Amino acid sequence: MAMFEQMRANVGKLLKGIDRYNPENLATLERYVETQAKENAYDLEANLAVLKLYQFNPAFFQTTVTAQILLKALTNLPHTDFTLCKCMIDQAHQEERPIRQILYLGDLLETCHFQAFWQALDENMDLLEGITGFEDSVRKFICHVVGLTYQHIDRWLLAEMLGDLTASQLKVWMSKYGWSANESGQIFICSQEESIKPKNIVEKIDFDSVSSIMASSQ
Repeated sequence: MAMFEQMRANVGKLLKGIDRYNPENLATLERYVETQAKENAYDLEANLAVLKLYQFNPAFFQTTVTAQILLKALTNLPHTDFTLCKCMIDQAHQEERPIRQILYLGDLLETCHFQAFWQALDENMDLLEGITGFEDSVRKFICHVVGLTYQHIDRWLLAEMLGDLTASQLKVWMSKYGWSANESGQIFICSQEESIKPKNIVEKIDFDSVSSIMASSQ
């Protein structure tokens, strides 16, 4: 993380003003993307600047760097970073390997087809070369969705959704989110009462408003 923090300060200066669109800065920004991948760090603004420079300078387009940017954006779900990055890549490049595969993975995650995601990822594990912490970041997103969706879930189903985890691995994630299991294999996520928070609505009507309404009704 030390290298990332050091580069972050320098990149922050590059992204200020007109220098943001200077293609001579691409090499530095591309190294910064690689550092984010290695050190499990993230800087959306810098990554969007890289994609914008590729738009302005198509000859400089780097498929590997773009793939890393997309994978890092997936680690920040449920935020819309992945969609933002995707919109800055032209259709021709979206059809190239490995970008096409990553977009497919993103679609599976965004539509909550989690078992299909892990199967597709297993067939394309080379995509994660040099990307630290990707799978656990995805699991955090899946746990977020489970927490919003389920009150109870079968232990086997949760293990599948998180990538066919072993019993001990699943226990770690359950502990992280405060989920408990009963003897029948059901995992308690939350009660309906806990997930629904009442909201008091206070309407303030001043005397002038009331008097005008009364006058108009007479």
